[in-house]
Amino acid sequence: MKQGFFRHIVITLISTVSVLCFAVQNYSIITASESEKLVVGVLPDRCPVMYVDESGEQVGIAVDLLKQAANKAGYEIEIKIITEKDIKEALDNTAYDIVMPLGSATTSAKGRATIISDNLSEVPFTLVTEEKHPIHISSHLRIGMLRSLRSFAELVPQRYPNTDIVFYDDISESIKALRNGEVDALLDNSYVWSYVLQKPAYSNLHVQPGAILSIDYKAAVLDTPKGHEIISRLNKGIARIDDSHREAIVLDYTTRRLYKYTLGDYWHMYGVFIILGSLLFYAILAIMIMRARAYRQKQDNRLREYIEIDKLTGAYTLAGFKKKVAELIKEYPENRYFIAYNNIVNFKFINDHFGMEAGDNLLKFWVKKSIDALTEEEAICRAVADRIVVFRKMDGQQTFYHDLADVIEPVSNFFVEVGNNYKAEIRSGIYVLTDEDYQNLNLEHILDCARVAEKKVIEKGNVNFEFYNLSHWEAEKQATDITSHLTPALKEGRIQVWYQPQVNFEKGIITGAEALCRWNHSDLGWISPGIFIPVLEKAGKIYELDSYIWDRVCQDLSRWNEEGKYRTVSVNVSRADIKANPNVQEHFRSLIDRYFLSPDQLHIEITENAFADDAKALIEVTKNLQKLGFTVEMDDFGSGYSSLHMLKEVPINRVKMDLNFLSDEGSKEKGKIIISNMIHMIDDLGMKLISEGVETEKQAEFLREKGCVEMQGYYFYKPVCVEEFENLCDKGVTT
Repeated sequence: MKQGFFRHIVITLISTVSVLCFAVQNYSIITASESEKLVVGVLPDRCPVMYVDESGEQVGIAVDLLKQAANKAGYEIEIKIITEKDIKEALDNTAYDIVMPLGSATTSAKGRATIISDNLSEVPFTLVTEEKHPIHISSHLRIGMLRSLRSFAELVPQRYPNTDIVFYDDISESIKALRNGEVDALLDNSYVWSYVLQKPAYSNLHVQPGAILSIDYKAAVLDTPKGHEIISRLNKGIARIDDSHREAIVLDYTTRRLYKYTLGDYWHMYGVFIILGSLLFYAILAIMIMRARAYRQKQDNRLREYIEIDKLTGAYTLAGFKKKVAELIKEYPENRYFIAYNNIVNFKFINDHFGMEAGDNLLKFWVKKSIDALTEEEAICRAVADRIVVFRKMDGQQTFYHDLADVIEPVSNFFVEVGNNYKAEIRSGIYVLTDEDYQNLNLEHILDCARVAEKKVIEKGNVNFEFYNLSHWEAEKQATDITSHLTPALKEGRIQVWYQPQVNFEKGIITGAEALCRWNHSDLGWISPGIFIPVLEKAGKIYELDSYIWDRVCQDLSRWNEEGKYRTVSVNVSRADIKANPNVQEHFRSLIDRYFLSPDQLHIEITENAFADDAKALIEVTKNLQKLGFTVEMDDFGSGYSSLHMLKEVPINRVKMDLNFLSDEGSKEKGKIIISNMIHMIDDLGMKLISEGVETEKQAEFLREKGCVEMQGYYFYKPVCVEEFENLCDKGVTT
């Protein structure tokens, strides 16, 4: 009986243990099978609540708490960053099983009901302002919040009734709005502020400790059976998280320095010091460079002086002289120069008789006197021993004779002045630079020519200087006298406007005139326009002369208009004038406006060869002049400088025909045929015609017979002064 009882007990225990083992085994299988993956959508970049760490893992206070709760509820979670602009829109996305954080139940963006989990953590929300003093909660506030926290924003009016919420996309945008005065304060959770306000650029922002709103951090799903199942299980996991563990997670994230300084942060903190340090560095570097350059320049100057400057006299050496001459020609291309190669006769005798020091003193004296007379546009060189070379401007005859008086004569009398009865003799060879020399400078050749001229002095015996190219010297001297005296001559009235009458041969009346000029030079007397005009064109000064003539002609026309005598005058415009003033038509318009003239009183003569040289520019100027009402004439037509296509291309009003074809050269009969056909051609083209250079009655009759009645030339009148022209016009008939 007893044995049966105990055996029954043992069998019962074995059966119970087997059942328990089977149950435990099945529980483990069930638990494993129930460990499901839960996709959780969370807000991005909300450190330290939720963020991606350096390893790329999504972490943070809320994330760690959710992981703990999910694990205890039998879930394996996958964190996904919410791409929607806020939680409400994320709730409608089926890609997430749950989303977080929410503070209370709400509806989705599409208006669907939701259910929320128990509280994961109670998170304090804090106001941040720019001002340190406490904010008045009772007053009306404009509060900025992130758009992603729109669900939390629904709770704010419950705590702060007098508030307007303004949403922003990110923290930096909201802080910018606060600084611009668009909102009074910003609201976010204190954990986020503890991270964000570590940024040096936000050091002027202050947390308002008295304005704290505690909001629950919860997870949410749509109100569906599956949603209820998830929340039910998740709540069980949340319930199993003890408070000490929850606080440990919060404490861990809030005590760590999660914020990492960027380059911008370092610049904000130390930018001033970096700038000052950089300025100091560059200042020191600049000083070092300047000192190095100064030292190098000093060494270069010493070397240059050694190579290019004569130690005894301070003049250039031959090497330095060559360099300086090239620089002067390049810098002052308008200057005309000559080179004087000078030699002291019997310099060896001076050294032997008076001593080497006396000879050296003579050379130094010579160079000093020369430098005193030279300008910065000139140079002097001690080529060798007693050979002194001067590179001098052509400033007219007076300068040359001043040099003789101020330099050569004192040097010759150097020993006489100190009590020795010896007069030094100086021989000079002079070479005037040609146009080719300016184009291709060969100083060795120029010096050779000057030396040749200096040796000719010995051959002649009765002179102290000789020119290598005397004719060029005379021409250059004259050109210098002309160009240097132009401006004074205009001011003094030495250049006068003369008029050569133009006539209608058939009617026997004066119809107009061509303005010319004559120059009564202070040194050269009356000089021909054929001499001074080419010189001024070459020197680039013809525009100054022509502008003066145009103005004087307009003055005369204005005076004649006041006297009731309406006249027309032709004035010359060269390609040099148009080059100097591409808008020359505006200059003429200003003249007629200033003197109250009609444009048809001023005929503009442009030479045929000017059109040939630059047809495009001249055609444009011609069109502009005609638009303003001026009559444009082609001067010297038929002189042989261009082909007949100019008549087709150029929009001119009148052709001024040159009678070159009636000269004694070649066949006169062929010339007459050419002239006859030119007259008919110009008439067929609808242009007016005048012939210039008419010198005989026979020529005049021939032109009238062929249909050209407008003429100008010595047969009728030579150019005359303004008073005589006025008298001729008053007579009203040709002579």
